[in-house]
Amino acid sequence: MKLVWSPETALESYLDTIKSCDRLRQSGEAEFIAATAGGWNAKLIVEAWAPCAPAAAATSVGLSIAARHTGGRHVCVVPNQLSKARYAASTHGFGLPAAPEVLVGEAEAVLSGLEGVDFLVVDGRRRDLVRVVRSVKVSQRGAVLVCRNVRERRVEGFRWDWVVGDGVRVVRSVVLPVERGLDIAYVGHGGGGTGRSKVKRSERRWVKHIDEGSGEEHLFRRRR
Repeated sequence: MKLVWSPETALESYLDTIKSCDRLRQSGEAEFIAATAGGWNAKLIVEAWAPCAPAAAATSVGLSIAARHTGGRHVCVVPNQLSKARYAASTHGFGLPAAPEVLVGEAEAVLSGLEGVDFLVVDGRRRDLVRVVRSVKVSQRGAVLVCRNVRERRVEGFRWDWVVGDGVRVVRSVVLPVERGLDIAYVGHGGGGTGRSKVKRSERRWVKHIDEGSGEEHLFRRRR
């Protein structure tokens, strides 16, 4: 069984997020992420929250709206009680359809205890970005992984197939020039090992480079 796209749920999530986040007057990242989570009918949406990240509150609101439309569970991971209070304050007044489940602790440890994640949102400015992604226990249906604030990402040369955990394979990925950049990957469960080992074994003749600012994709032929 795989994730199946539902355009109706995507549109409902998108429109409801616009209504809730209109007063922020932002460029649409929250709406886009909400539509993506809703469209893929995500049942376990996990957000590794970064309180200082731009548009973090709006994104969280959008994920809660998507969870309502999919009948799923929205979990927000915060590092400590102070962050939990800040999270509650930042999302107050948006009229959330249902309060997210807030879990306190290091994201890597909390995520390792959650089974069947099929939608993850993480901030690219986190120093523990790679460890957080690698700790995700992907649903049998696969998952969609979203990295925000790509232009400010601290991990140089970041590639999903280098950082996903054992037994997870990257099906496809794309970088979009939405706000400060979104890097989105669709991953499958299983496939015999990690993406990192596959990359090492492969003898690709072409190298793909994605401009994180514009989202443009370029192909370069390897020299023998």
